[in-house]
Amino acid sequence: MKRKLGILITALVFSISALLLVGCSKESKNAQKPENTVTDKTTNETAKEKIKIAVLKGPTGMGIVKLMEEDKESYDISLYDSPDQIVSKIVNSDVDGVAIASNLAPILYNKTNGGVQLVGINTLGVLYIVENGSTIKSIQDLKGKTVYISGKGATPEFVLNYILKQNGLDPNKDVKIEFKAQHSDVASLIASKEASIAVLPEPFVTTTQMKDKDMKIVIDLTKEWDKVSKDTSQLIMGALVFRKDFLDKRGAEMNEFLTKYKNSVDFVNKNAAEAGKLIEKNGILPNAKVAEIAIPKCNIVLISAQEGKESLNKFYTVLKDNDPKSIGGKLPDENFYYKEK
Repeated sequence: MKRKLGILITALVFSISALLLVGCSKESKNAQKPENTVTDKTTNETAKEKIKIAVLKGPTGMGIVKLMEEDKESYDISLYDSPDQIVSKIVNSDVDGVAIASNLAPILYNKTNGGVQLVGINTLGVLYIVENGSTIKSIQDLKGKTVYISGKGATPEFVLNYILKQNGLDPNKDVKIEFKAQHSDVASLIASKEASIAVLPEPFVTTTQMKDKDMKIVIDLTKEWDKVSKDTSQLIMGALVFRKDFLDKRGAEMNEFLTKYKNSVDFVNKNAAEAGKLIEKNGILPNAKVAEIAIPKCNIVLISAQEGKESLNKFYTVLKDNDPKSIGGKLPDENFYYKEK
């Protein structure tokens, strides 16, 4: 049944390549040991079991890097290369929590009948319209143009379509949208000058700019989202989701984790050069300089579930109106949003 469930969820995963998740193997448990504890072999003292967390490579994993570096005793944080690799991990309780694409959170909630909860937002908008040239100054300038994008039926498409419609453009008539399988495919087209206009997320924007000095960011889709939503919602790309049974048993530890996570996020945003080195060292991105340049454009945050609930609900409403499958068929209810113990 779980295998079937994992397959169903995986089919709904969108391909934002900057978002890649972490997982770790389920540790065997001695039935005679107290739950959530392990015994130190040298001291025979009982200690809390590490909290196992899976995070995406790319922006959704960048904010946790200081915590990865400094608190290996309390947390087992590992990386995966694509969202589908993490789905079965949390469904099968191989990990306690995940940093995941925002639209996957309600999918998991709906498919597990409330078996997970969203504990926070960790990444806001990372999408940009880039151009080899100087013809695009506003969204209206996209009329009659060809725009390359990755992820048909996924969040980047929904975001672009929503912004186009709110600016009076029909995405099926006024703009020719060409879809590619991966963001790397779109980046290659721009870098080789085979395409002139594209939607790219960070860190692909920075990586491509280092290869193609002519490419410029012409539109920040996060700012455009803010304009058309009249600041009633935010463009939310990454979220933290934990198993409800874990939260019920170890809520006090979750509060401590969120405090440490917030400190890590603040460190990354304030110390881009040092954070970039740690991001490369821990394998979140392959290049420290790319990470350093990309950090200011990655909108790395930590917003609690309750604080971000209104914006999330409005964001999910937009996705649902475009395609109900993008959030698992229906808006999540109140129990989806974790309340700190």
